Amino acid sequence: MTRLQVRAFLYQLGCFAILFISVRYLAEHFTNLTGLWIPMTAFVVGTLLSPKFHAVKTKDGEKLFMKWIFLKGFKEIG
Repeated sequence: MTRLQVRAFLYQLGCFAILFISVRYLAEHFTNLTGLWIPMTAFVVGTLLSPKFHAVKTKDGEKLFMKWIFLKGFKEIG
């Protein structure tokens, strides 16, 4: 794996973790969900809402791109 691929993985993992922990806390305290439904709900919401990062080799070298449900198209990172 290249340096940018590792960076993309860590960004994606970090964003998912932040969303998962936030949604789990909110679901636990503000809904009537119990048991396995709390982490399952947090997992689904975190998966759907977290941005996707990809390292792509272009003619100018390897670049890091992000795609998110709230942004149109791809955004180049750094």
